[in-house]
Amino acid sequence: MREIIRMGLRLLVAHWPALLAWYLAGSLGRYLSIQLAGFVGGYTALGGILLLPLAILAKLVSVVAMFLVLRDGMLRLNAIAPNPVDRGERLRSFRDALLSAVLPFIAVYAVLGFLIEDVAAYLRVALAVQTDRQWAAIVEETTVDTSGAVDSLSWEPWTIVVVVLAFAGRWAWKRWRTALPRWTALLATYLEALWIFLAAYFLGEALGQVTAWIDTRQAMVWLADLRQAVGDLFAPLGWTWDAVEWLLGQAGAVLFVPLAWLTIAGVIYGRTVSPQGVQLRGALVDRARSRYGTLPQRLRRRLVDLGSEVGGRFRPIWQAILLMWRGGPILIGGYVLLYTLILFVGEGLRVLLTRLVGPHDLFDFWVIAATPLFLIVPLIVEPLRTVLIAATYDATVGALIGAPVVSSGDDLESEEARQLVRDGELDAERAASVVGDEVGHLEGERGL
Repeated sequence: MREIIRMGLRLLVAHWPALLAWYLAGSLGRYLSIQLAGFVGGYTALGGILLLPLAILAKLVSVVAMFLVLRDGMLRLNAIAPNPVDRGERLRSFRDALLSAVLPFIAVYAVLGFLIEDVAAYLRVALAVQTDRQWAAIVEETTVDTSGAVDSLSWEPWTIVVVVLAFAGRWAWKRWRTALPRWTALLATYLEALWIFLAAYFLGEALGQVTAWIDTRQAMVWLADLRQAVGDLFAPLGWTWDAVEWLLGQAGAVLFVPLAWLTIAGVIYGRTVSPQGVQLRGALVDRARSRYGTLPQRLRRRLVDLGSEVGGRFRPIWQAILLMWRGGPILIGGYVLLYTLILFVGEGLRVLLTRLVGPHDLFDFWVIAATPLFLIVPLIVEPLRTVLIAATYDATVGALIGAPVVSSGDDLESEEARQLVRDGELDAERAASVVGDEVGHLEGERGL
């Protein structure tokens, strides 16, 4: 954990202005995209839905950029996979990171509730625009057609068509991208975000309905009655039941978020890091492989294409999870603790700001000042959180330096990587020592 803190502080000192700039750019891009989508949605629902994923893409671009800004200072990752120097290579790396991170980012975005917030804000703007048009028509004694405007976001035939066309367009780009212009990579990223965004939103809506249905079933009533009976029979058992239930709920929230963000960082950074995966063995696996070999060659080719299309999205996620697993519980546990402390600091800053400002009128002060005032908190917390995630990923790579983790799996390259890490650490310590000596001399001169 000490090494994570040292690396995180080093990254923060070197890159915090760029981190702040990218965070502000992503937040502003998200806000403007929602406003634009809502304005268009007040006239046409299809146009609004097509523009809404731009809000997620704006945030995704800022997140990827914040992580890649830190890339040059990550000693262990650079030892295994040096950062490209050529401008074209950097652009391709940025594009590949964006395409790989769309799926896990939107999944985390949805689980944290930001997807619902974006849709709700979009609907508020769209309905406000639609209402203004109707009132203007009443004042001017004219008629206005608002049948095509958005009034909700639901799973309808036209939304299904949008998802299918977006998925097909993304698949076509992947198949023929070598023959297409470079700018089409932006279109492919947008199509990927569009179909995943709609699928994630409607899947979340469906899961919510299923959960609500389960909560109204008789079995849940029996479970509540059982809990009451256990508590009445022996109170400590009831307390234990409640404690376990609370602990499971809190553990899920505390562990999922930091591990999910570390997975996203692994997807962004980890295209050149290939930890040895889990090998499936056994009679059942051997039997499945032998039966697969008896299939017609054309069918096997189609299955390989389908597996490549689906697996290509999940393979970076799986490799990131493997990297965390091989990093060890001590390293990951220390990271989760530091992540929780940063969130605690953020909440403490919010409380402190309210205490410093003091009581004021809701409409005359807080409605106007709340947004710029509380923007101070993420400007402090987000750079800290980003450098913590990057430093932890670098530490997980460092934990694997003793194993063949380079793309080729060659142990000779791993030995070379170990030496590069040692050289990089020495250079960093010498630079820090020189800076400290210069600061000490300056302070001594000021004292004189």
